[in-house]
Amino acid sequence: MSNFEDESRAPRVATPVENDGMSWPSLGARERRDETIAQREEREKKLAEAVKTILACIGEDPEREGLIKTPERYAKALMFFTQGYERNIHEVINEAIFEEDHDEMVLVKDVDVFSLCEHHMVPFIGKISIAYIPNRRVVGLSKLARIAEMFARRLQVQERMTKQIATALMEILQPQGVAVVMECSHLCMCSRGVQKPGSSTITSCMLGVFRSSPRTREEFLNLIRR
Repeated sequence: MSNFEDESRAPRVATPVENDGMSWPSLGARERRDETIAQREEREKKLAEAVKTILACIGEDPEREGLIKTPERYAKALMFFTQGYERNIHEVINEAIFEEDHDEMVLVKDVDVFSLCEHHMVPFIGKISIAYIPNRRVVGLSKLARIAEMFARRLQVQERMTKQIATALMEILQPQGVAVVMECSHLCMCSRGVQKPGSSTITSCMLGVFRSSPRTREEFLNLIRR
């Protein structure tokens, strides 16, 4: 077998940011992004019918007054909660990357985040801190929060979301390093299963100098503890 044949059969490796600005797109992400208004309405209608079935399956009456419009409301809400699937990271950044002679840490901390656990489709809520050390390129501060929101508005696991944010920033800015720490409370753990309200989960991703330099990593960790 030739090397060419080996390469052609190798699985495609996902990249942090693809040519069209999609970042780790799901199977139907581009279809959702490109659909017409009529197609969007049809998608929401199908979602609403599915919610109506769920209500009946749990023993409720989908036609009673308090629930009659719940399927439509939930369909629109779920589309909002998962709008990150159709976001283009280049549009999120909106050319807000600037040449700047700055090589010290930039940190935005305690940004509120909300996402849906992909295992049970219930929320996890918390805060995220994002830092990077520029390599003569800085990004508008609000864009760090917007990138975090883009990845949060999907069905997620906290571990993957933390790494996706860090890796995407590393790809876009080509900085000396990126650090991301997220702390969240998961309703799938607090309200079901082990039922431990008050528990939290902390995840981190350190890239570049934040991984290779203990001193830089410690500076970051000290700053987010303040």
